[in-house]
Amino acid sequence: MRSFDDSNGDGIGDLNGITAKLDYLKSLGISGIWLMPINPSPSYHGYDVTDYEAINPQYGSMADFQHLLAAAHQRGIKVIIDLVINHTSNRHPWFLAAQNPDDPHHAWYSWATPGTDLAARSAAGDKAWQALPDGRHYLGIFSAGMPDLNYDTPAVREAMVKVGQFWMRKGVDGFRLDAARHIYLNFASQEGDPAVLRNNLAWWQQFMRGVRQVNPHAYVVGEVTENSWQQLAPWYGALSAVFDFPLATRLIDAARSEQASDLASRLQQRYAAFAATAGQPGADATFLSNHDQNRVMSQLGGNPQHMRMAAALLLTLPGHPFVYYGEELGMRGVKPDPDLREPMRWQRATDAPGETRWKTSTAKQGGDVSVAAEQADPDSLLHDYAMLIHWRTQLSALRDGRIRAVPMASGHLLAYELEDAGSHVLVVHNLSHTAQTIALGDTHGHRFDALLLQSRPGITLDHGQLRMPAYTTAILR
Repeated sequence: MRSFDDSNGDGIGDLNGITAKLDYLKSLGISGIWLMPINPSPSYHGYDVTDYEAINPQYGSMADFQHLLAAAHQRGIKVIIDLVINHTSNRHPWFLAAQNPDDPHHAWYSWATPGTDLAARSAAGDKAWQALPDGRHYLGIFSAGMPDLNYDTPAVREAMVKVGQFWMRKGVDGFRLDAARHIYLNFASQEGDPAVLRNNLAWWQQFMRGVRQVNPHAYVVGEVTENSWQQLAPWYGALSAVFDFPLATRLIDAARSEQASDLASRLQQRYAAFAATAGQPGADATFLSNHDQNRVMSQLGGNPQHMRMAAALLLTLPGHPFVYYGEELGMRGVKPDPDLREPMRWQRATDAPGETRWKTSTAKQGGDVSVAAEQADPDSLLHDYAMLIHWRTQLSALRDGRIRAVPMASGHLLAYELEDAGSHVLVVHNLSHTAQTIALGDTHGHRFDALLLQSRPGITLDHGQLRMPAYTTAILR
């Protein structure tokens, strides 16, 4: 939001700026947008909310938000918003009232008792207990400015279901749940505790029931920062989707190393497990990086070919892929966090209308990494992203297909079948800097003998011999 497009010249991105760029987003082929926190907050990032039913005035008004929703829906674009309900701001009226032990809001937060270990480490990696000036301590696993809500208090659950329903009635299509696993996972010592997992899932199931009373089709995706797909699988029975952090790491590693390793077989295993839990295939929320991680182009050392292959891997897998703004341009960024969230470049000049100026760029990539420059270059990364996203529109199996690994003789190649009721295709990636030739035989009882789509000219299929130049993707029927 803050970095995307500035409609009023104050240097800060806003809701009307997003509305102005909906046609750009539509041209990419996307079908939804995720707005990072739009609620009032004392911080630039917004992850410490002071009012859950209002719009941050830096971004506009509720009328501006309703206009954005209407304009997006007219274009077939759904809108989900960040929901930050593990904790509030320490300036939220609830927390200010809670500091009085006699106020009902006192039970909305967790307070240290005489036996509490005030040195306990939080599950987020820092100290768990934060001090008030009077010496009392409260639970705030992310920072002193973000006191954790106590979900064992029924009034908290009731309030947060009502928050979700409020935004559903405004017309949002769903939510991205910030820190979803930390509702009950507060301390490092609780990692892997099955009781904590059960409590988290039970709450989110209650929340889902509440919001789906208003919108039966609400899409709710959770930020669940686990290290393996086995740890993610239980969440698919509670939410619409879960961000697949382990897969993001594997995709980037494959692009960087130019080696597929056992990725194809692992993909088959993980998607089968997710489908078994969720009752449907394709529920994975795939991505490469987000606002908390070094940008993909930086992780790949600025290698444009590796970036293209990472994008091709992401956008030819089933599920709901998310693209962090500017990723389609190859924007760079490394921590600290503000440097991952720098202004989107629309024009070559940083002082052009619409460019945000809330912070100075540290990446210093120049005007060639901008929408204007890359739209004019048919070989740009931006054109690759648009091509790959439109492939997903053409072939339903890329979105919803069941996946089966196809063994390849070379470790530089990754191949898998995708099949649904509408299409059945073979996807082959040459991750390497050298051309590859693949002898195609029967694959799981099927012969793929027609080249349907190719990421670059020069891919040929002749008498069962698929020849692929370096860093290319082919889809066969």
